[in-house]
Amino acid sequence: MNLHFGTDGLRGVANQDLTPELVMGLGKAVAKVIPEKSFLIGRDTRKSGPFLQAALSAGLASQGLDVIDLGVLPTPALAYLATAMNMPAAMISASHNQYFDNGIKLLSQAGMKLPDTLERAIEDELAKVISYGYAAIPRTQTDGEMNLYKVGNITQDLSLKTRYVEYLAKLCEPAMPDIAKANLKIVCDLANGAAVSVAKDLFDKIGVEVELIADSPDGYNINYQCGSTHLSHLASKVVSSKANFGLAFDGDADRVLAIDESGKAIDGDQLMAMFAIDMHKNGILSPPMIAVTVMSNLGLHRSLKEHGIEVISTQVGDRNVLDAIEANGLLLGGEQSGHIIFRNTATTGDGLLTAVMLISLLARSNESLGSLAGKVMTKYPQVLINVPISSPVSIDQSVACRDAISAAKNLLGTDGRVLVRPSGTEPVVRVMVEAVTRIMADQVANDLVSVIEQEFV
Repeated sequence: MNLHFGTDGLRGVANQDLTPELVMGLGKAVAKVIPEKSFLIGRDTRKSGPFLQAALSAGLASQGLDVIDLGVLPTPALAYLATAMNMPAAMISASHNQYFDNGIKLLSQAGMKLPDTLERAIEDELAKVISYGYAAIPRTQTDGEMNLYKVGNITQDLSLKTRYVEYLAKLCEPAMPDIAKANLKIVCDLANGAAVSVAKDLFDKIGVEVELIADSPDGYNINYQCGSTHLSHLASKVVSSKANFGLAFDGDADRVLAIDESGKAIDGDQLMAMFAIDMHKNGILSPPMIAVTVMSNLGLHRSLKEHGIEVISTQVGDRNVLDAIEANGLLLGGEQSGHIIFRNTATTGDGLLTAVMLISLLARSNESLGSLAGKVMTKYPQVLINVPISSPVSIDQSVACRDAISAAKNLLGTDGRVLVRPSGTEPVVRVMVEAVTRIMADQVANDLVSVIEQEFV
């Protein structure tokens, strides 16, 4: 077995890495490690979603678990339903990747990703299933003359997602008068992904005029030149439509980035700065602290420090951010990429919840997104370069790389940052440099890339 749980579940090329045989075996393994009575399964809009969902359902049901197929819905909607219905769940999605990839995220009854220990146990059980040639592992037998093996039911309920929509709309109720008075018009890029299942109903409920783009999934166009990784079309549309702002989701809608009224991108750091400062001002950010990853901009750290808000940095990945939130009893955390966790209302990053919170904040503040974003923080120029590599590497193994990184940090001092790390999801080394000027950031980053290429490429 070449696939293992990473920072965002099990992921690979659909029908090549993630085969129906493997996924059915995974279902059997999950049933052995998480012996619950029922299981929820959702998916995004990828062509491979239905057959992988069928395979996972078959594996679970073959071991006696009842499966409820929720159809297409966002990952955070599934997390909400897992908590509300007290059932473990699986999301079939590869997030912001293109259609040919897919993945499986497993969630507990608490709506959170499984701990590492459980994921390792599932991997071990899956290895056993594979070693049997995908043959049946011991099943639970029922009593009776027929001595039949127990088989779970597989049912479908596409209506449960409305509970999630109603929940988010209810969170908006205190701000409804302000929202109505603000008369906001927004443009939403749904990435031809899971957000198409709930976005229109949600924005209609909270009374916002919305124009949807990238809202016609065909199984292949998820994240293709649209969504949170491709903002140019949304930016043009916001300006041409004279909208107040735009929102760009990713394929499974657990992240969102924004576009202000002038067409300028607003990233997760800026959004978190707005939310944190507003929550602190209103006395609800307790403790006065948020969790971010090492990729967050130096400008966020400096801005929040000026407002008396501490910042905890974690390794990349929303799982690491959530761990820091839980360990420190925090209410807010997230990533520059737009995964933002409001822990008092959700268990995971939620692009639609973030959108609702942003709409409420802007309506209350009576300011434009561009104006508010400009006030809360000044971004340092940040350069991010992905260096393709053929196999996983450890940067620390190279003396030349260590020396180059040390020299870069000394050069920038307290007016910049350097981060060099192998990706947890792609065969690349990520080089990130922040500096006072873009020219300096580019120079330092390119020098580091040259050393990495000499050592590993």
